[in-house]
Amino acid sequence: MCADAAWAARSAGRSVLVLLSPEDVLATDRDPITARTMAHLYLSALRFDFRCPALQRFVEHLARTARQPLDCYTRALYAFALLGQSRPEGLTVMDEVLVEAEEHPKTLHVLLHGLWLGQDLDQGAESLLALSSRPALAIGTDPIVLFRVAGALRRLGQYDEGLSTIDRAIECLPPGDISVHADLVRERSLICAARDLHQHRSPTRTSSGVPS
Repeated sequence: MCADAAWAARSAGRSVLVLLSPEDVLATDRDPITARTMAHLYLSALRFDFRCPALQRFVEHLARTARQPLDCYTRALYAFALLGQSRPEGLTVMDEVLVEAEEHPKTLHVLLHGLWLGQDLDQGAESLLALSSRPALAIGTDPIVLFRVAGALRRLGQYDEGLSTIDRAIECLPPGDISVHADLVRERSLICAARDLHQHRSPTRTSSGVPS
């Protein structure tokens, strides 16, 4: 619910970050459920703004000051912050979160987002494809999952499969949905450009099979 609320605010040109300050979120006079809700709203807003270093610092501060251990979703957001900075320790945190998260879709989406953003992660694209194959994500009709998978396929040089996947993602968008349409079209252009560049760089061969 908190991720959806933060996304809806951002899509409307607003932000939870304008309404909540770090001091609001860290206040100690709230019951645990309210405190967790405030943290999820604030951290989700940082996530959608790609403020990975700020998100990392805030969760580390929470871990030092919270009255109880951090919940699974907050730790998933921490993994996102590390993965988004291509920090390998993010993969370790992700694996720990997956043990507890099992097939919770929102948590898996947070981790998938981090792998998508962490372009310099070792085996990052392969990890993204593995995560996308989990039952909660492998439904084949989620445009966001397909969008992230297409990006991973592009990074692996699987351009035709990437194009097929991004075209499927565009088809799965609800009619009139403009919230992520531009991102999907941009990814399609990137795949085409990468494919064309790869074909241009590949040496042409003579009839004997020897590069000309």
